Amino acid sequence: MKFITTILSFLLLTNFSFSQTNFDKWEEESKTNKRLLPRYGHLPKTTGEIKSDSDYIRQTMALPQFKTRREASNHVIGLGFQYYYRSDFKTAMYRFNQAYLLDSTNTDIFWGYGAIYMAFGRYELAKNQYDEGLAIDPTNTHLMTDLATYYMQQYYVISEMPKNDMIKDPKAEARKSMDSAIRYLERSYKLDPKDVNTVYKLSICYWNIETCGLAWKYYDEAVALGGRPITEEYTKDLNKRCKRN
Repeated sequence: MKFITTILSFLLLTNFSFSQTNFDKWEEESKTNKRLLPRYGHLPKTTGEIKSDSDYIRQTMALPQFKTRREASNHVIGLGFQYYYRSDFKTAMYRFNQAYLLDSTNTDIFWGYGAIYMAFGRYELAKNQYDEGLAIDPTNTHLMTDLATYYMQQYYVISEMPKNDMIKDPKAEARKSMDSAIRYLERSYKLDPKDVNTVYKLSICYWNIETCGLAWKYYDEAVALGGRPITEEYTKDLNKRCKRN
C-alpha cells in the first residue's frame, strides 16, 4: 500500500491531499465567482466583465513576445501550472480561463481544468474535461497522458476493493482500467516519444502488469530524457520485481 500511495502521489503530479470539504468550499464560491468554473461556466458576462476581457486580450497581444493568440494562450497555461504546483488552485484556474479568452480553440486548457479536479480528487470531473478536449482534438498528447493517469488511479482504487455485488472480480475489473491507461499512453507516445511524463507512466503501467521488458524499456527512455519524475521508490520496486536480463 505504501508504494501505491507513492505512485498515486506522482500520478497526480502533486503532494496535495484535499478533502471533500475543500471542494465543497470551491463549489460554493464558484456560485458567485464564475472564474472558478472551466470556461467561466459558459455563463453570461456583464458589460464590465466583457470590457475587462477585451482589455486583457488587447494588452496581452500588444506584448512583443507573442506573435499569435495561441502562443499567448500557451504561455498563460504555463503560468497556470506554475501556480498549480504551488497549490494556488484559484489563481491557476484564473490563468487557465485567461488562456481560454486568448484562444478558445486551445485544447490544452482542458489539461489545466482536469488537473484542478484531479488535485481535488474529483476524478470523474477531471475525466470529463480530458474527454471534452480530446473530442475536439484527438491528437492532444497532454490530454491523452492525463486521461491515462485517470485510468491508472482507477486501477489502484479498484484493485484494492473487496468483492461486492457490483464488482465480482476487482482484479479483472482493475485490469480493464490499466489496459485503458496503456492504450492512451501508447497513443500519446507515438505522437510525442520525448515526453518524459508519458514515458515514465508507461514504465509504471507495465511494471504493474509484470511486463518487465517494456517496464525497463520505458524506464531507460525516461532516464535518457532526464529522468526528472522518476522516484527512488519506483526504481527500487522495479529492480525488485523485474530483474534485468
